[in-house]
Amino acid sequence: MATVHLRIGDLVWGKLGRYPPWPGKVVSPPKDLKKPRGKKCHFVKFFGTEDHAWIKVEQLKPYHPHKEEMIKINKGKRFQQAVDAVEDFLKKAKGKEQNSESKGDSKGKKTPTKPLKILEEDDEDLSALKDPSEKPVSSLEPISKRLKIIEEDTTTSIQAADSTAINGSIIPTDKRIGFLGLGLMGSGIVSNLLKMGHVVTVWNRTAEKCDLFIQEGARLGRTPAEVVSMCDITFSCVSDPKAARDLVLGPSGVLQGIRPGKCYVEMSTVDPETITELSQVITSRGGRFLEAPVAGSQQLSNDGMLVIVAAGDRTVYEDCSSCFQAMGKTSFFLGEAGHAARMMLILNMVQGSFMATIAEGLTLAQATGQSQQTFLDILCQGQMASTFVDQKCQNILQGNFKPDYYLKHIQKDLRLAISMGDTANHPTPMAAAANEVYKRAKALDQSDNDMSAVYRAYIH
Repeated sequence: MATVHLRIGDLVWGKLGRYPPWPGKVVSPPKDLKKPRGKKCHFVKFFGTEDHAWIKVEQLKPYHPHKEEMIKINKGKRFQQAVDAVEDFLKKAKGKEQNSESKGDSKGKKTPTKPLKILEEDDEDLSALKDPSEKPVSSLEPISKRLKIIEEDTTTSIQAADSTAINGSIIPTDKRIGFLGLGLMGSGIVSNLLKMGHVVTVWNRTAEKCDLFIQEGARLGRTPAEVVSMCDITFSCVSDPKAARDLVLGPSGVLQGIRPGKCYVEMSTVDPETITELSQVITSRGGRFLEAPVAGSQQLSNDGMLVIVAAGDRTVYEDCSSCFQAMGKTSFFLGEAGHAARMMLILNMVQGSFMATIAEGLTLAQATGQSQQTFLDILCQGQMASTFVDQKCQNILQGNFKPDYYLKHIQKDLRLAISMGDTANHPTPMAAAANEVYKRAKALDQSDNDMSAVYRAYIH
């Protein structure tokens, strides 16, 4: 790839990790800013934000040659505002240049642009930097947290979430938030909601799990019905369809607290039939319903990097904007209730089948006298390289099956996906085969271990 030669003052498109390219300007770093080590990079100020970041040269493109390309792939309101800010900058710069020329320049020379000294960057360090006013800003979060992915008609586009993210901070909604279910996923979600300043009331079937969050500032609800009655928006995240139904329809359940205008958000991964039933009973009481299952794991939940897949009442989705920004890196809106459940089951079907295949490969490597570590090393250098593959394989090789996503839950998702395929008269033979392996692992008492413990089904 050709080297991009840039100077201070040049306009660029800068890309940080998984986030979309954003228009910026190469600027001089603050004098007291520690120089990164490792990779060549430029210090960039992004338009439409107050963000500054070190960007690796391979993640930079000149602004003008790639403008049309970037505008085609990014359609969000915040992105357009950033492009407009670039155009305003160019108009002002041109005006100043014309004004300077009208006054005359006896030497006919322009002041040369100071070339930017290439700085070295720590390969993993894209941490918070300082802007010239010495206010700390994040090099990554502000852009990503201002954006969410939505789907309108048949077009998926990156679009500004709303005005809840300013200079990298999430302004929490003033609505009162309830949360039911503090398991592997729910605990991380609630922690991030509280960190970002939301007012949260919690309930869990095992009340002791609430104690930590009460210490962090959460309020305690005695029953699901009480939480719903106290809050404007109530989220739930439980293990399976039966738990989701019981939470809503059972004694002192959600339905008893629903009043006109109350919002209920089902984040559990369940089948579309359960979602349809819950949506009907909630709306029959005048409530507003949204399904919002999440793709991720306990670690991603703790890190606030989940992917939210939502469907149902669009106004509830919009009201949840600051909550989704706190708990996730992006969100999708898929239309009518039931679509998110279908999509999440397909996603988890693929993930579960993939995990079983990886485990099968590791055991076959061992059975044929190949090094499992070498298998992993080669795998992680190829097209299937990913954090997921690396972490799960390392867990297997270390015998560490501490749950990040319960094996029993991925098996449940496979079962529901296969049933969905039956309903649609669509074959799912790969998922069916993987499901049998997980059932074998459950019979070996691996239910409460991580999904990677499916490996043990092949060695017993």
